[in-house]
Amino acid sequence: MKNRKAHIERKTTETNVSVEICIDGEGNNKINTKIPFLDHMLNLFARHGMFNLAIEAEGDLEIDFHHTVEDIGIVLGQAISQAVGDKKGIKRYGNALIPMDETLASVALDLSGRPYLSYNITFPKKGRIKEFDTDLIEDFFQALVNNSGITLHINLQYGRNIHHIFEAIFKAFGRALDEATSIDNRVSGVPSTKGTL
Repeated sequence: MKNRKAHIERKTTETNVSVEICIDGEGNNKINTKIPFLDHMLNLFARHGMFNLAIEAEGDLEIDFHHTVEDIGIVLGQAISQAVGDKKGIKRYGNALIPMDETLASVALDLSGRPYLSYNITFPKKGRIKEFDTDLIEDFFQALVNNSGITLHINLQYGRNIHHIFEAIFKAFGRALDEATSIDNRVSGVPSTKGTL
């Protein structure tokens, strides 16, 4: 089995973010973004995707969470892209349909090299989880796809509890990415009729 890894760091006047990921992992993680809800979501992503993931982030949280959340999306996207590498032998596509109690969410993605986010989430109510503004999750995924080249479709089928909605989404994202990055021994080169991704 391959041991596909990446370590990316990004330092700006607003944030300092370090991400280390191993695509061929066991779901081990050490995540410290200083934003507890985001830590929880990224832990779910790593555990259900079976990625070894280490994230350290510091940011101007006294101003807003936006800079930190977006920059983590940027760096995680870059790390995923680097870890996947030349894409030879991968399945390329992945999808997952995940229930979380009353919630059902689906994620479908393509490691196409063409960044695109379709984010179809209609909340039963606008809200925060403690001090976390849930609108930032869309910003996180937009930054991630822009920097990973992933085409990503996130759809909420239904759900009532905001926490459950995001749990289902991050679990589904982890499982879909695990499927897409998996090696298929039947694939010669990259899985594209163009010969490149």
